[in-house]
Amino acid sequence: MDISGSTAIVTGGASGIGAAAVRQLAGKGATVVIADLQADKGEALAEEVKGVFAQVDVTKTDQIKAAVDAAVAIAPLRAVVNSAGIGWAQRTIGRDGEYDSAHDLEAYKSVLAINLIGTFDVTRLAATAMSRNEPDADGCRGAIANLTSVAAFDGQIGQAAYSSSKGGVVGMTLPVARDLSAAGIRLNTIAPGLIDTPIYGEGEAAEAFKANLGQNVLFPKRLGKPEELASMVVETITNSYMNAEVIRVDGGIRMPPK
Repeated sequence: MDISGSTAIVTGGASGIGAAAVRQLAGKGATVVIADLQADKGEALAEEVKGVFAQVDVTKTDQIKAAVDAAVAIAPLRAVVNSAGIGWAQRTIGRDGEYDSAHDLEAYKSVLAINLIGTFDVTRLAATAMSRNEPDADGCRGAIANLTSVAAFDGQIGQAAYSSSKGGVVGMTLPVARDLSAAGIRLNTIAPGLIDTPIYGEGEAAEAFKANLGQNVLFPKRLGKPEELASMVVETITNSYMNAEVIRVDGGIRMPPK
């Protein structure tokens, strides 16, 4: 699928994997709407790639609609990447046997609201706009790439909320792809492993920590690069025969319990 002359939306596009996807989609000729909460980074990246920044909290439907409308006002929306998400770590029960020490329920709901419900909300609204596009030679009107995590399959101790949210994204892949097929819209999901993003910090201690983490990867024994993830994201969007699939990009890692 050719995305040149069209628009793309990347949620969480101001940094990390999202920013790498923004650059590669722009390199394919799309005008990218960077949907993120980080205005400073988002606006700087938008200037770099000649795109547009839209301040979006993916738990706010009206902000998602505004970003979709902004994209459609420029050119047909043909690509969407759902990369916005947060992490959380807490065991399901505490060590003292008290109810108040159990997993914070509001935190659990918040992680699902952003990582799972936010992904679905962007998907349903963006796909609605895509359904109005003229189809290409394959009958395709657009493509969506959702980012999940290997934690969807190999959730570690303390990852109940995070793994639930990411597992939900995996679980929606096939049924939503089936739903959208009637409109000529493809949907795939990418499951990153350990990726070198700003979440690990900077400096000598951070580099040592990342090097140690990398030893758990089957091969190559390092953290993945955001650009390596982004290239797979772009492939699922531009490859017209990729549909309804969940793809691990993780160097072969299988996460241990902790």
